[in-house]
This record gives sequence, C-alpha cells and structure tokens, in this order.
Amino acid sequence: MDPEFWLERWQRGETGWHQEEINCHLREYWPQMQAAAGTRVLVPLCGKTLDLLWLASRGDRVLGVEISRLAVEAFFEENGLSPSLTEEAPFVRYRVDELEILCGDFFQLSAAHLEAVGAVYDRASLIALPPALRQRYATHLDGILPTRVPRLLITLEYDQRLMSGPPFSVHRDEVDALFSGRHRITPLAGFDVLDESPRFRARGLTQLVERVYRLDPAD
Repeated sequence: MDPEFWLERWQRGETGWHQEEINCHLREYWPQMQAAAGTRVLVPLCGKTLDLLWLASRGDRVLGVEISRLAVEAFFEENGLSPSLTEEAPFVRYRVDELEILCGDFFQLSAAHLEAVGAVYDRASLIALPPALRQRYATHLDGILPTRVPRLLITLEYDQRLMSGPPFSVHRDEVDALFSGRHRITPLAGFDVLDESPRFRARGLTQLVERVYRLDPAD
C-alpha cells in the first residue's frame, strides 16, 4: 500500500473512515491522559478529522500529519480557517494559531518535526495500515518521538477473512507485539459497534469491536 493508494482514495471521495463528528472515545478518555494544557499532541494520518479541533479547543498544541493535500485543505476550508503555508521539504506546514498539519508522508517525519510532542492520539492510523507496515509504523514513531510519551490508541477487531481493509483489524495480541516492552498497555474499553456501522455489515461482517487503549512509557 503506497502513498498513491491514499491520494486516489481522497481524490475519489472514498473516505468511509472519516467521521462527521468528534470521536466519542476521545471525549471520554482523553482527560485520563492527564496531559497538561498546552501539551503538543501528535495526530498521525489525521485526514480532516474534527478531533483536531476538539484537542485544540482544550488548549492543546495540535500537530496532525496527513499525506493528502486535498484532505488538509478540506479540513481548513470546511472549518472556516485560513492557514499560513510554509514549505518545509518534504512537507508543507499548514498552521492556524496552535493547530498545525504537516502535509506529506508520515514515514518521512524526523525527530526534528516532533520536537516537544508530549502525547499521541491514534484513532485511524494503525488500523489504516496493512500488517506489513504496522511494525514499521510503530518502530518509526518510537524512534522519532523526543521521549516515550503516553498515547490514546483506538483499534477495530473483526474477522479479516470477511472483509479486506482498510480499516484493518488489529487484535490485542498484535497491539502487545507492537508496543509491549516499550509501553505499558492498559485496555480502557471495548464496544460492539456493528449496529452503528451498517456499511461494514453490508460488506459481510458479523462482528465489529472497537477497543480503546492507553499506552504509557514502560518503567
């Protein structure tokens, strides 16, 4: 799955992962992260999620990363925001006050881009990636964060034989394999969401579980 896959999905409007409202689990569980006001929060593979606005409304400094320029520009336009643009190859930085989005390939991020990041919110990045890229994603992110920082992680679980991703199914054992050792993994909640997701039922799923985890730096 190369960058062109995502660029074409946005171009064709095939963005079923996009939520038209702020994620309810973010509202409920982010306060448990105990991030101080002004914390710089990384939101990888952010698309045009409204979650960026919610985090910024709390006083957090928000840094999204998104490969699709169409998605980034739609985010600002749809929310009535006029960002400044700065070319910072290989990225373009869009900024309005304390809300920024780096437009470019996540895997080209360096530690310099993530200076002072103090928390990570991952709703749609890990589950957007096929198995071959998930280990690379976890390793790359750990390698460029300034320190190991707390993360709120949201995943989906379903029978992958019944539906091809994205979004992909990521079970607890894979979360353990990707992050344990470097992180303490705390399951916060699990919800059967199939009845709320008719498009997934239409694709053949008989069960769909959304799970919420908190990841903290291991001692």
